[in-house]
Amino acid sequence: MEKLFFNTNTKTAMAVGQARGVILLAAAGAGLDIAEYTPLQVKMALTGYGRADKRQMQQMVKTLLKLESIPKPDDAADALAVALCHINSSRFNNKVRQAS
Repeated sequence: MEKLFFNTNTKTAMAVGQARGVILLAAAGAGLDIAEYTPLQVKMALTGYGRADKRQMQQMVKTLLKLESIPKPDDAADALAVALCHINSSRFNNKVRQAS
């Protein structure tokens, strides 16, 4: 799950925060592990550049998943980017655990 970051739009922040709370509660109630990543972490995982713009991120999602086109709507591409970040993070964490 992507960590929240809002700069100006408090109405959107409240609605997203409420939805996020419901999702986290449902996941915890189902006994699921929850992982959170900041936008910077997601951008670094996919592009190696923490200030990558939305278009660059969408293009990397398309490339990494070998898709014919960029996923639509934008939220779908964002969700896939977070999932790819988690996969990379999980692989790294597993390697670290195995080396210990």
